[in-house]
Amino acid sequence: MGSLFRSEEMALCQLFLQSESAYTCVSELGELGLVQFRDLNPDVNAFQRKFVNEVRRCDEMERKLRYLEREIRKDGIPVQDTGENPEAPMPREMIDLEATFEKLENELKEVNSNAEALKRNYLELTELRHILKKTQGFFDEREGSMEPGGQTSLTQNLLPEDTKGPIQLGFVAGVILRERIPAFERMLWRACRGNVFLRQSEIEDPLEDPATGEQVLKSVFIIFFQGDQLKMRVKKICEGFRATMYPCPEAPADRREMAMGVKTRLDDLNTVLSQTQDHRHRVLVSASRNIRIWMMKVWKIKAIYHTLNMFNLDVIQNGLIAECWIPVADLETVQLALRRGTEKSGSLPAILNRLTTIEAPPTFHRTNKFTKAFQNLIDAYGVATYREINPAPYTIITFPFLFAIMFGDFGHGVVMALFGAWMVWKEKPLSAKKTDNEIWNIFFGGRYIILLMGLFSMYTGLIYNDIFSKALNIFGSSWHVSLSDEELSHEKEFMLDPTNDKQYEGAPYPFGLDPMWQISTNKINFFNSYKMKISITFGIIHMLFGVALSLWNNRFFQKTLNIYCEFIPQVLFMCCLFVYLVMLVFHKWVWYGGVGSSGETAPGCAPSILITFINMVLMKGYEEKKPGSVCEPYMYAGQFGLQRFLLVVALLCVPWMLIAKPYLMHRNQKRRQMMVQANGGEGVIEEGGVTAEAPAAEQEDMGEVMIHQGIHTIEYVLGSVSHTASYLRLWALSLAHAQLSEVLWGMVLRIGLSSGGHSGGIILYFIFAAWASLTIAILVLMEGLSAFLHTLRLHWERKEVSKESRIVGTRVEFQSKFYYGMGYAFIPFAFETILEQAEENVVAEQCK
Repeated sequence: MGSLFRSEEMALCQLFLQSESAYTCVSELGELGLVQFRDLNPDVNAFQRKFVNEVRRCDEMERKLRYLEREIRKDGIPVQDTGENPEAPMPREMIDLEATFEKLENELKEVNSNAEALKRNYLELTELRHILKKTQGFFDEREGSMEPGGQTSLTQNLLPEDTKGPIQLGFVAGVILRERIPAFERMLWRACRGNVFLRQSEIEDPLEDPATGEQVLKSVFIIFFQGDQLKMRVKKICEGFRATMYPCPEAPADRREMAMGVKTRLDDLNTVLSQTQDHRHRVLVSASRNIRIWMMKVWKIKAIYHTLNMFNLDVIQNGLIAECWIPVADLETVQLALRRGTEKSGSLPAILNRLTTIEAPPTFHRTNKFTKAFQNLIDAYGVATYREINPAPYTIITFPFLFAIMFGDFGHGVVMALFGAWMVWKEKPLSAKKTDNEIWNIFFGGRYIILLMGLFSMYTGLIYNDIFSKALNIFGSSWHVSLSDEELSHEKEFMLDPTNDKQYEGAPYPFGLDPMWQISTNKINFFNSYKMKISITFGIIHMLFGVALSLWNNRFFQKTLNIYCEFIPQVLFMCCLFVYLVMLVFHKWVWYGGVGSSGETAPGCAPSILITFINMVLMKGYEEKKPGSVCEPYMYAGQFGLQRFLLVVALLCVPWMLIAKPYLMHRNQKRRQMMVQANGGEGVIEEGGVTAEAPAAEQEDMGEVMIHQGIHTIEYVLGSVSHTASYLRLWALSLAHAQLSEVLWGMVLRIGLSSGGHSGGIILYFIFAAWASLTIAILVLMEGLSAFLHTLRLHWERKEVSKESRIVGTRVEFQSKFYYGMGYAFIPFAFETILEQAEENVVAEQCK
């Protein structure tokens, strides 16, 4: 947990590996997942690197495995996942894997091609069987339509009137897609000028297309014509419409004989097809047992060779040289992994040297499944600078708490907490189900955040005494409204008055707010004042805590100048104005009472804190007590003088932050230059063993320093005011959530509760279903998302800094006080991460 507060110390190391042991050493480091390699060949093309052939072999093996996987899933065979994580195979095992995959691919392709040829033959025979069956009816119609003269009516239609004697017509039979029949018929009529006769009949059962495997609907047709010219024209039209033509004997005996032969061949093909499918199924079932392990092995081999391509080649010693970032705490663990790798290969041991560098190391925070979600929230808008304070551990508490202030409803908090608890309880089975549903992945990744937000919302809901816009009367209310029947008949609404002895008596409500406020007409006025003040109070505490964390940062990095020139004036400015505002709030709560208060402490004598603070900033003159009034113009003695003093101190902090740091930096720079000149241009050893050298190229431009300090000062001064006002969103969203919940109750559920009789239960059933659905969709999901985004706004920090101009961009409330977020993440070479990303890509492809 120590690295969660501040990133781990990193070391840049140089690694010397023998060519024989490089593969096994990198494999061990991949299993360990604690080393981030640097690319020592950034200008070398990917196709010109040493191990490009091995990477291509891995790509080819991966292609074959994907082909096998598609065929397995096509047949609906489940891919077995034993949970085994195999080690990366040795390079010599690649040949065996390639041979296995090649054999499976060739065997499967051969089976598929044979099956497709058999299915094509089966389709042709099936279509021929339907042609023989359907055309028998066509010929029967023709024979039945013979006239006494021996010539058919069809012949009479097709031949000229002066033609005498019987004429034999030719015909073509075939099969065509059913949706092409209308266009096919029109084309025949137009191209042949009506000199052909078309008969068609639909095939009832759909037929399987052997190329695509889809079921298609077809029809049998027969075309009668006379002459070779029409015959050629008809055949070309059939070919254009992709109709399949089959030979059909004209004699009935020949057709019956051919039909019997077709039936026999179909039975034989059914047997062969069944055997072929059984063989294919056995091959795929055998492959499904090992395909996941094979895929993981190929991914690991490919990752190892990609990493080896980042190394430099040591020609003299026949080895490889690598540079990598390693956590200092894990140096010994990495050396043990290298030792295991060299023992497997039986070569000389690897050499690990720690280098000295001025390059900024990557940022590495050790997280677990609970803290990972909060760390991702911080890293999403900027990775912490190396070794600076990490806001994540503080966000674990502040984030759900500020969310709960806006989402303060016990009932809604229970719904959210139950959903989060269910995801935590079902963590393992849910994580095993891979899906590309982005919304679900976001919810599941933040399951612990949702659980905490729900629990904190339950707490704040009890503080507000709000559960689905209703209150719980656990300890008994201290308000007692005694009214006669006549008064009740004339007045429908009553306001709670703390100064009325008849209405309020007894001790305050022990925990949270009194339940009577939920049914009073002036509850909005009361909740407005209460929630606005607590929002300002928590906001100022939150920001002041962020300023205090900057002291920890400055002490760690030994930036003494920032402590005296930034931290101290920032704390004074915040305390003299805004902490004083909070103190006025508490003073007003304690000093001015309700029941039994009189004189200076009467409720009517309590001045407005907002007006008081405005008068303080505007330096309004001293006010005298009004004649005849018991109320004092000030809340305590000496208030005017103290406010003037605090305002002067706050105003002095502005030039302090603006000028002090650039002036001291300029003075120190001049002093170093004078020391270097007095030493003849050579470096001078200052206190603490620091060498003071002042090359012109390394001197900081004081103009840029002044601009940067001016932006920082203006940002802090104006931001203190705007950030304080920004925390009022806690008040606004809390009131909006409570009012929306009350409106939903009054406009939906009250309809069902007001219904009586037997029908009232049925109506209430459907009304409650509608109310519950709207509560989940609007108040829990939409309002929860709104409160979540506003809570992010109160935590996140976004700063764009250009090295040339040092322009600072937008910064947000809490993290802007201490967090720079200018680092880059530590991304180690880890098989676990590589396999997860590869499986996500596979799932995404399957869902497409």
